[in-house]
Amino acid sequence: MNITAFLDSTYLKTPAQAGISEEETLKKVYELTDEAIENNFFEVMIRPDYVKEIKNYLTLKKSGVKVGTVIGFHEGTASTAEKLAEAEKAIVDGVDELDYVINYEAYKAGKSDLVKDEFVAGTKLALENAKVVKWIIEIAALTDEQIVSITKDIRQWAEENFDEDQLPNIFVKSSTGFYPTENGKPNGATFEGIELMIQNAGKLPVKAAGGVKSPEDAQKMIEMGVKRIGTSSALSLISNKEITGGY
Repeated sequence: MNITAFLDSTYLKTPAQAGISEEETLKKVYELTDEAIENNFFEVMIRPDYVKEIKNYLTLKKSGVKVGTVIGFHEGTASTAEKLAEAEKAIVDGVDELDYVINYEAYKAGKSDLVKDEFVAGTKLALENAKVVKWIIEIAALTDEQIVSITKDIRQWAEENFDEDQLPNIFVKSSTGFYPTENGKPNGATFEGIELMIQNAGKLPVKAAGGVKSPEDAQKMIEMGVKRIGTSSALSLISNKEITGGY
């Protein structure tokens, strides 16, 4: 199976998180982009600060690789207004896809109306600007019951507020890859979590992000029904190499 068309090649660490300079970070983002061009990955997933420069670079290279960015990353607790402002700037900068971190802590606290309003506003902004939108639910922070519940709610909110032909552009995404877990618990996609998402997402596509550590894992995820895989080790995945670290 050729998995390259499913891969969102990802670098989301800030300079402080990586312990490197801004210049070194930008170099990594360019290296990621060159890899994506060379290997025909679907997308590069990068921080908002780099969208404009990388979009211009891809245009110069006449590449069809898409540019995605994260919104409200990685905690998801920013206000709806803050998330919309961040998304609007990314749209102006030329982004193709917007991956919002949904306010899963508010959802867990029973504030589903707040989360619904955020979802509808953020999705509307994306679709009106012909952008794909993905909603990160952070499955490592949720119980199985909560994974099912929030996925069902996102599906219902999408079906109630958007046309059926728009639903393929509204993803449910598993993880940021940055959620701190204990006792070796995975902080990204698991087969069990992804299965719950697929079973309850209806016509919404599912993205598995983080935790895909081998080509065999990637193939299994795709066979399960995943439409996109987010990974900081895309080159290793297509080179048939086991991944020991990273997102």
